[in-house]
Amino acid sequence: MTAVTNVTFETLKMLRAENPQVIREALAARQRRELLRGDGRLLIIAADHPARGALGVGSNPVAMGSRRELLERLRVALTRPGVDGVLGTPDIIEDLAVMGLLDDKIAVGSMNRGGLKSSVFEYDDRFTGYTFERMHKHGLDFAKTLLRINLDDLGTAETLEKTAHVIDEANDWGIPIMVEPFMSSWQNNRASNHLTTEDILLSVSIAQGLGSTSALTWLKLPIAPDMAKVMDGTTLPTLLLGGEVEDDQERAFESWNEALDLPGVRGLVVGRSLLYPAKGDVVEAVDQASKMVHGTLGN
Repeated sequence: MTAVTNVTFETLKMLRAENPQVIREALAARQRRELLRGDGRLLIIAADHPARGALGVGSNPVAMGSRRELLERLRVALTRPGVDGVLGTPDIIEDLAVMGLLDDKIAVGSMNRGGLKSSVFEYDDRFTGYTFERMHKHGLDFAKTLLRINLDDLGTAETLEKTAHVIDEANDWGIPIMVEPFMSSWQNNRASNHLTTEDILLSVSIAQGLGSTSALTWLKLPIAPDMAKVMDGTTLPTLLLGGEVEDDQERAFESWNEALDLPGVRGLVVGRSLLYPAKGDVVEAVDQASKMVHGTLGN
């Protein structure tokens, strides 16, 4: 199959209803690439938030609720030089494949979206997204799992056990997996991640010991006040996450830039801060991130 290009939102709706096999064909036909090439660094656009019920950006609680707008913002981001790939749930990855936007890109499958935002079962984070069998069948390149560790919530124990199992599965299937760990707790009936250097270092220590091998494990980490201390605590390749959209966009970008110089840091996995930037210009935000990761526009 030749990838369908310039697909409109309405065309996607029509294809899904009348010609759903186009999804399988688009995934099979897409041009794949090596995980690392050139400078060995990665800029990945994250778009798996909606499936966990996390639609808010800044003051807009449903900003990511418009799939039409989200796909357009992803189209803009993925066609900029220096963007290496995208992280998403099957619905998003499949839409992008049909749109012809995954050629020569890293496709990262998001696995556990069952710990819905603000739910009482948020720490019992079920694996409701991609499986390794499906990622292998559809030619995805990377897996991702979220790991929130609440020492006062029993749901964490099962999440830890299941995460260890999927890390073993990743190695069985030969698919690298990025683990995104946080020490976390209930604050006003909401899950709140702890972002001190000590808490991030503790989460790294727990996460990197999961599974019977860490050969294909990567880390996806927030930026700590002392990121050098965090990176001194692991030999695993690490990607930095963007976190919430900040009003001071330049300050956020400056913190990324400083952390990217540390040994072991391989790039960025950023979603809302690039797709819905404080300044409103997706191209400007993505290009600035690309320059930080790759040193130039391009990779």
